[in-house]
Amino acid sequence: MELEGPYSKKFEVITLDINLDKYKNLTRSLTREFINLNPIQRGGILPKEAKKAVYEYWDGYSVCDYCHGRLDEVTCPPIKDFLEDIAKFLNMDCARPTHGAREGKFIVMHAICKEGDYVVLDKNAHYTSYVAAERAKLNVAEVGYEEEYPTYKINLEGYKEVIDNLEDKGKNVGLILLTHVDGEYGNLNDAKKVGKIAKEKGIPFLLNCAYTVGRMPVNGKEVKADFIVASGHKSMAASAPCGILAFSEEFSDKITKTSEKFPVKEIEMLGCTSRGLPIVTLMASFPHVVERVKKWDEELKKTRYVVDELEKIGFKQLGIKPKEHDLIKFETPVLDEIAKKDKRRGFFFYDELKKRGIGGIRAGVTKEIKMSVYGLEWEQVEYVVNAIKEIVESCK
Repeated sequence: MELEGPYSKKFEVITLDINLDKYKNLTRSLTREFINLNPIQRGGILPKEAKKAVYEYWDGYSVCDYCHGRLDEVTCPPIKDFLEDIAKFLNMDCARPTHGAREGKFIVMHAICKEGDYVVLDKNAHYTSYVAAERAKLNVAEVGYEEEYPTYKINLEGYKEVIDNLEDKGKNVGLILLTHVDGEYGNLNDAKKVGKIAKEKGIPFLLNCAYTVGRMPVNGKEVKADFIVASGHKSMAASAPCGILAFSEEFSDKITKTSEKFPVKEIEMLGCTSRGLPIVTLMASFPHVVERVKKWDEELKKTRYVVDELEKIGFKQLGIKPKEHDLIKFETPVLDEIAKKDKRRGFFFYDELKKRGIGGIRAGVTKEIKMSVYGLEWEQVEYVVNAIKEIVESCK
């Protein structure tokens, strides 16, 4: 059959000078058999239930088979139920899926602040907190440290002083942001203190829980948070990119405002957010996550064990002591001394860990390292500690 109309003419085939073989049979260099110590990945490892769901939903818009226009109202798969349940889990009123905590922060800033407003945040805030504010055309004011090296503890009472100083200058504070646990030192902040200040000042309070929701218990109303942002891929055993924005009913109208031209679509979500495989893994992992946060005390025991044992060989934990979170940052002068005389230089530690089936420590870095043993069995934790001790002893 001959085609008629615009398709009746032959198309010119473009010859591409591209080697496509490199995209075939992609494999991961850090295999699943390795123990991965990277703090941004320990909380994102999928349980078997989520891995099974991958096979059902790995095609493009696979969650949209039964969509009537709104992602948060899809009932098959049960996205609508999940969002109601995750709000209960966090003790908040409402929830929406996002592509990650950074998108959640921007949504809040864009929806409730006016251009030129100030966001008051802690000095350990993630870079995306600053970028989100910049994108929303807001100003930023930092709350500094109560103690600098080696704890880098945020002065939570300093929120009052920073806010008062801004208001005395006629500046409007549109949002208070606190990083629940920062990604540099793993310091857990007392969100209740900042929540109380926020209520006294009448300023909305956003709690960045990228490293806490899904790893440890978080209760939004207890800490007086108006908004909580969470990271599915960092801490909720899900595939990237996905996250959660939970919020109080008071701000529901602003967060869920719909388009005039397309009334079914929520403006801040650009209609729909995580509309594929990531949100499926987030849902499939939810029962696993609900159970594992109950074991947070055990995770802290593992973390403190690692600190105690590695400080015996010359490592020095940075951040607040004792540890209240699984993310550990060490100063490692003993590794740096070895690197000066080893022919592999700073790469010796990475190489030696790899030989022992351990990954996730940045290659070439020996002055400071970050690590986490979250979710590992005690036998694996002890193996990691003993492996590091053995490397230090054998390479001295």
